[in-house]
Amino acid sequence: MSSRLFAPAKIGGLLVRNRIVVSPMCQYSAVDGVPQPWHCQHIGALALSGAGLVIVEATGVEPEGRISPQCTGLWNDAQEAAWKALLEGVATYSSTPIGIQIAHAGRKASSCSFVHGRMGPLTPEEGAWTTCGPSTVPYSDWPAPVALDRAGLDRIRNAFVDSARRADRAGFECVDLHAGHGYLLHEFCSPLSNIREDEYGGPLENRLRFPLEVAQAVRAAWPTDKALGARITGSDWTDDGFTPDDAVVFATRLRDLGYDFVDVTSGGLVHDARIPGDQPGYQAPFARQVKEGVEGLQVMTVGMLVAPAQAEEAVRLGDADFVMVARAMLDDPRWGWRAAEALGEPFQGPPQYARAAEAVWPGYRLAHPK
Repeated sequence: MSSRLFAPAKIGGLLVRNRIVVSPMCQYSAVDGVPQPWHCQHIGALALSGAGLVIVEATGVEPEGRISPQCTGLWNDAQEAAWKALLEGVATYSSTPIGIQIAHAGRKASSCSFVHGRMGPLTPEEGAWTTCGPSTVPYSDWPAPVALDRAGLDRIRNAFVDSARRADRAGFECVDLHAGHGYLLHEFCSPLSNIREDEYGGPLENRLRFPLEVAQAVRAAWPTDKALGARITGSDWTDDGFTPDDAVVFATRLRDLGYDFVDVTSGGLVHDARIPGDQPGYQAPFARQVKEGVEGLQVMTVGMLVAPAQAEEAVRLGDADFVMVARAMLDDPRWGWRAAEALGEPFQGPPQYARAAEAVWPGYRLAHPK
């Protein structure tokens, strides 16, 4: 029986060689939003991982939309040029398509990262900036955000559009609109963070209004022969929050706008949510509910997908059309090769490395004992 995980597929106009997607992973290593040599080696290694698609980390659409001062950006010419040069370099040795996740961190912006020693909001001495959100409800004990007015909503929508156009010019082949993990678009979706009393708050239809306005504007700006999707949340993991049923509604509306895929994550909106993040495939049921509830939309699942057999099962049993792998790729940037070997598929690495394949290298069994 051939592997479903390694069956080719199309995402919109983009053909990928298998169903493995490298999930966006923040590196907190940019300077003024510009990717650095670290990003070149990081993305380059992932482009040789055997995955069918690599999606670059959450990238701010405006300076205030970054999670941290060290996050990548795509709002000016210097950033666009750096991304373009990086992608052109990767293309000289890998045909793996590269996508980018465009994002605004909302009330969770202006924060420190684990890379720099601690988590939490920046202090004024560290360069903290004023954050924004749908309402003045803060994240945990962080500073309260400013509630966005009409001008702010228009500015941020236009910033997403500008970043999408820059991503196209830079050579990215996929855009993933970030509407999860407690960042701005997710904040509008959830009644826990959105207590507005205008047309952008209240019932689900209103709470989805701004995320869908952004999604529609990005759809109009992004070429139809490339892939376009969104990261959505399947659950806030707390009472009275965003639910899997809400995710089905959101995904349906995105499909109707012409989106090609959603990747279904969860959590991140409230700090004390009880999330079983140590359980293999703990978010797969959310993806399955979206897949079963929305026809004509590719669905990706993400979260504690570590073993190749587990990834194969998620696709074969219909939890999702694609499997997103994150920290397992950091642990082993050749994860796609190992998955192919485990599932009886041909070697997935570049020809320069073919001598390390199990079929031709006697030392393989010593290096990878069963």
